[in-house]
Amino acid sequence: MNEIIREGTLAALATPHGSGAIAVIRVSGPEAISITEGIFFGKNLQPKKLRDKKGFSIHFGQIISDGTVLDEVLLSIYKAPRSYTGEDMIEISCHGSEYIQQQLLALLYQQGCRPANPGEFTLRAFLNGKFDLSQAEAVADLIASNSGVSHQVAMQQMRGGFSNKIKTLRSNLIDFASLIELELDFSEEDVEFANREDLKKLIFQIQQVVEKLIKSFELGNVIKNGIPVAIVGKPNAGKSTLLNALLDEERAIVSEIPGTTRDTIEDEIRIEGVLFRFIDTAGIRKTQDAIEQIGVHKAFETIEQASIVLYVFDAHTMSPGDLDFEIDALRNHLKNSQLLIVANKIDEEDLDYLRKEFEGYEHLIFISAKEKLFIDDLKLKLISFFDQRAVQVTETVVTNARHADALRRANTDLFKVLEGLGKNLSGEFLAMDIRHALNTLGEITGEVSSDDLLANIFSRFCIGK
Repeated sequence: MNEIIREGTLAALATPHGSGAIAVIRVSGPEAISITEGIFFGKNLQPKKLRDKKGFSIHFGQIISDGTVLDEVLLSIYKAPRSYTGEDMIEISCHGSEYIQQQLLALLYQQGCRPANPGEFTLRAFLNGKFDLSQAEAVADLIASNSGVSHQVAMQQMRGGFSNKIKTLRSNLIDFASLIELELDFSEEDVEFANREDLKKLIFQIQQVVEKLIKSFELGNVIKNGIPVAIVGKPNAGKSTLLNALLDEERAIVSEIPGTTRDTIEDEIRIEGVLFRFIDTAGIRKTQDAIEQIGVHKAFETIEQASIVLYVFDAHTMSPGDLDFEIDALRNHLKNSQLLIVANKIDEEDLDYLRKEFEGYEHLIFISAKEKLFIDDLKLKLISFFDQRAVQVTETVVTNARHADALRRANTDLFKVLEGLGKNLSGEFLAMDIRHALNTLGEITGEVSSDDLLANIFSRFCIGK
């Protein structure tokens, strides 16, 4: 969508392309009811006066083109402003034949509809005040949600949890901004309407909320895209076997030959509603093989980018002293990653001995990837590493990079206000920085927006939404 088109009556398939039991075609705009009325007939082939029907009503009938019945359908009527888009809207539930879908769409276009651009129904909803920009973006997140947690967060944001918090921050700041703007009107009289100490306290309070939201983006990003978990260790430690055991399929090649894995292998699973992205890496060792060296380098890159690192070792061939050495070397690459040590290739009869041998290690778990022993315990340990407290419905988690960027810029503006207060700058300079912070926060909810921004956001939606 290169430009914002606000006119016309839209029509598009709202269900996925392809054959199915049913398909839904959505029509929205000023002529939605009249256009559909011209092709919708009752069982007795009599036209149905849809304009006389109530909103939120469903009607059975036939779509007819040039005397030919295309399909028997259910037609749902929504009247402005009580619809998803805020306009008159029709949804046609037809049989899921691709032929029927295309014939119905062609007929609607022939009658005066135009094809909807990606996200244009949701854009109409935003432009008609059905919800703000951050809520509109949450619609796309809800459609793309791939775990219980990402669904939960998207629902919370779509219902206005995040945008309400931003609006409260802006409202509090606007109250002070208006007083400072008033001072500028009486600059010659040297009066002060906005108490500077109260303003300083307010800025501190707003910054605490903003910084908490910024901090939540690290968690929000992994909720949205999955928690990256790097599986690392020496060659033949059983990393690929562990990946296969976690996925319950033969995803990675397993071989007794050291250095079999030379590139990262990635796949996803959900554990108790949380999406984890597991990345199997090349065995970490010194090697003269140029290709294997690249694999080892990529393994360290993966470690640095992961939220959780599983260090896998052979419990029968590595001593506690060697393990200490390996872990110390690994910590230089961990950054903010959490480390879980996995003692692999155990036998149940040796478990008590091995536990005594490696006692004292924090976050160490014993498994047999080959025999799939204690894999469920490992999964529970991974869940325990994930901070569930931050994803309760009552809390706000930032999952959108655009929002996080706007919050960082707004925080910078707020620091400038504090600096200005510390230097006793005039109200004119304070007002400029406050206005900038207000505009930046307004970008999140769409109170401050441009056609280019809207086009960029809604072009990422699917057609029909």
